[in-house]
Amino acid sequence: MPRTSSVRHLLPFVFFAWVLPLGDIVAQDPDSVKMRKAKPIEWFRKISLRGYAQIRYNKLLETNPDLGCEQCDKSWGGDNGFFFRRIRLIVFGQVHERVYVYIQPDFASSASSSAMNFAQIRDAYFDVGLDKDNQWRLRFGQSKVPYGFENLQSSQNRIPLDRNDGINSALSNERDIGVFVYWAPKKIRERFSYLVSSGLKGSGDYGVVGFGLFNGQTANRNEGNDQPHVVARVSYPFQFGEQYIEPGLQAYTGKAVVGSVSEGVAGANPNFEYLDQRVAASLVVYPQPFGLTAEYNVGTGPEYDPATNSIQSKDLKGGYVMASYMARLQEHVLIPFVRHHYYNGGKKHELDARSYRVNEWEIGAEWQPFKAFEVVAMYTVSSRRYVDAARPSNFQEGSLVRLQFQVNL
Repeated sequence: MPRTSSVRHLLPFVFFAWVLPLGDIVAQDPDSVKMRKAKPIEWFRKISLRGYAQIRYNKLLETNPDLGCEQCDKSWGGDNGFFFRRIRLIVFGQVHERVYVYIQPDFASSASSSAMNFAQIRDAYFDVGLDKDNQWRLRFGQSKVPYGFENLQSSQNRIPLDRNDGINSALSNERDIGVFVYWAPKKIRERFSYLVSSGLKGSGDYGVVGFGLFNGQTANRNEGNDQPHVVARVSYPFQFGEQYIEPGLQAYTGKAVVGSVSEGVAGANPNFEYLDQRVAASLVVYPQPFGLTAEYNVGTGPEYDPATNSIQSKDLKGGYVMASYMARLQEHVLIPFVRHHYYNGGKKHELDARSYRVNEWEIGAEWQPFKAFEVVAMYTVSSRRYVDAARPSNFQEGSLVRLQFQVNL
């Protein structure tokens, strides 16, 4: 009996000795327990798809079929009809807490005015976060060069059909291959995202501060020399009550090689290599409901000179100003706008660094009956002088109504 009694008295201590360790497990942070039990997320669950497609028609009320814009839209002028301007399918995802991947091919690239709908890479890059919140990011690959607000704004979001000549002449397709570093506080990164997702036509997140090295020959072209271009940009979206205003400054410098030269055209510099540098100022007042966007740049670059049949290093200048109004009625969004843009300079990526004098007015409206579909109708009045060795005297002016139908995935 004494032995049995002593064992009975020990049972409570044995019970607590067994239960207490379980209590320690239960008291642990539930998230840490879940992390130990959670299975790794399959790679394909970290990847998302989105995209858009645009069909255009540029023949309504056209007064001059010889008026065109090679960089803007190859279906301008001539005998063109309906035209796929863009067909984009974007693969993207945060594949690691500090690694973001973005690949965007375009299935409507045009090799010429008669050879259309080729697949070509527009973006192919990955971001590596340097801190846990990815406030500092390194970007490797082909992407938009941080120069100009409208250049960085997606064509899916932009109101006018084409980017302005003054800023867009800096970079064909707005892109190049390089390495870039971006910084923005977490709060401002969320603001950049909101300015796009809310329908306010933001440019996306290219940091408050951006800096990079890139080839300088523009997208999908081999480097022409062993000297990279350097670019820097500062942009900050301020909030005043419900209103957002975003000023910005940007600049780049380098040496560009004119890669397409007519026979007999002389180069002022060996190997057709020229100083290529610009500085630009931007101001965006987001449409709430009135909006205003203005950008202007000056610089130096290669430009064809018809008097000497040569490519010279010349000053350039140009920009635009656009006023808009955003009206919302249930799901419908209507954005009437008017824009004037001007450019005086060369385009280094075109034949003979083609010389341009552009003065253009556009008035139109974008209508979104629902997010998946939108229509833009725009009346353009244009005056363009663009000359190269094949056309040393070429001045075109005219007007037309342009239509675009866009589906958003």
